[in-house]
Amino acid sequence: MTLLHTTRVRRRRLGVAAAAAGLLATLLTAGPAAATPDPGDKAAHKEISSGQAAQDRSAMASGEIPGVDEIVHSDNIEHLTNVPKDALKGTNTDIAFQGKYAYSGNYDGFRIFDISNPKAPKTVAQVLCPGSQNDISVSGDLLFLSTDSSRSDNSCNSTTQPATEKSSWEGMKIFDISDKRNPKYIAAVETACGSHTHTLVPERRDVYIYVSSYSPSAAFPDCQPPHDGISVIKVPRKAPQQARIVNFPVLFPGEGPDGGGNPGSPTNPGVSKTTGCHDITVLPSKDLAAGACMGDGILFSIKDPERPKVIDRVQDNVNFAFWHSATFNQDADKVVFTDELGGGGAATCNEEIGPNRGADGVYDLVGRGDKRKLVFRSYFKIDRHQADAEVCVAHNGSIIPVKGRDIMVQAWYQGGISVWDFTNSSRPKEIAFFERGPVTLDQVTTAGPWSAYYYNGYIYSNDIAKGLDVLKLNDRRTDPAKRVRLHELNVQTQPDYFDRD
Repeated sequence: MTLLHTTRVRRRRLGVAAAAAGLLATLLTAGPAAATPDPGDKAAHKEISSGQAAQDRSAMASGEIPGVDEIVHSDNIEHLTNVPKDALKGTNTDIAFQGKYAYSGNYDGFRIFDISNPKAPKTVAQVLCPGSQNDISVSGDLLFLSTDSSRSDNSCNSTTQPATEKSSWEGMKIFDISDKRNPKYIAAVETACGSHTHTLVPERRDVYIYVSSYSPSAAFPDCQPPHDGISVIKVPRKAPQQARIVNFPVLFPGEGPDGGGNPGSPTNPGVSKTTGCHDITVLPSKDLAAGACMGDGILFSIKDPERPKVIDRVQDNVNFAFWHSATFNQDADKVVFTDELGGGGAATCNEEIGPNRGADGVYDLVGRGDKRKLVFRSYFKIDRHQADAEVCVAHNGSIIPVKGRDIMVQAWYQGGISVWDFTNSSRPKEIAFFERGPVTLDQVTTAGPWSAYYYNGYIYSNDIAKGLDVLKLNDRRTDPAKRVRLHELNVQTQPDYFDRD
């Protein structure tokens, strides 16, 4: 069935939330100490005016926006289940997949689900290990976790500690997940400015990790400016305890204390100064990577994974505030960059902001080899305006593997989940959606899907506040993807869906 396009009331169809049953919760800790959750990325709790609240209530009464916590979706989306948060109460973040398991990051640690029955995921283990964001990925028997908050040490019992203290720790943690019910913390690597996100480049004998981090300060002993590159970690599969930093490639060479990245405001008003990268996506089958780096978008070659080389760089100083993430299409001739306008703490999906700011940017890749260039084609943004109380922002998504089409599912915080087609890179269009109404109308609140990914026939979404959602997409345009099966998926390490060994 296709997405309805008549009136806003008809476009939003009430769905029914289902609670998952049979949960096996095992809270694993590194010791008896209780941990204090770290705050989310600029988590918003801003009071809104009575006038704004009244406008939202009026829109809710007319059916223009859903009611508080009301689930609405297009006809071609089926909401199979929701698994609420359990022992880990912090902000839910990214998801990784392996076989019948999904690995859910959370500011308090991570949770492992058995998703062999997508309608009823079962909790296999919950690991308490605070350290925002706990960006997560897996490879073989290893699980990798980012720590981007200044901690007293590298243990799972650490406490928050100022980054101005030399003894503070941030970086990568490594776990052995050969026993899914009992993950073991086995190694840690400290990295400059911590690890906001990370991306795997999995080789047969080793795993390389590209660590993205930013916001240096002269007052931070372990995060000094200019911080104009990424940390590259090498992890030997047979001896992960020997993991170490092997390079810090400079991506934005330049004179001065801030390197050569986008200078941001006041030179470019409203644009983030580039002091590192937020997220990197690699396409190992094509030896390519795309970096979303605050005020810059970059394309680089990873033929030598220890020494990535920038081959093109673009800026959008009119409509892009913060380059957040990147996604290649399957043919590696397009890249979608997202803009995290408002830093994940503002209501940006409204008429005031408009369709071009806080949107995705669709770029064509033109040329060959190291001569390739990123050429802008269009913006895409959900057109379902959200309440003034709803934090809405372009966030993490993945390709839905359909030969001959470029289709993506994407999280938009309280804007929900959008499935959109950018086969024509100049005319992208939404083909399905799922969302909940506002958490409250009293204040601007950070909630909604952080990540929404397609894996082996289903969409899995990690909702910041509500837990894990599982959706089924029934549409002739995406049905061929149901036949594609992967053994492992870290979305920022994009697979070649149709040309695998």
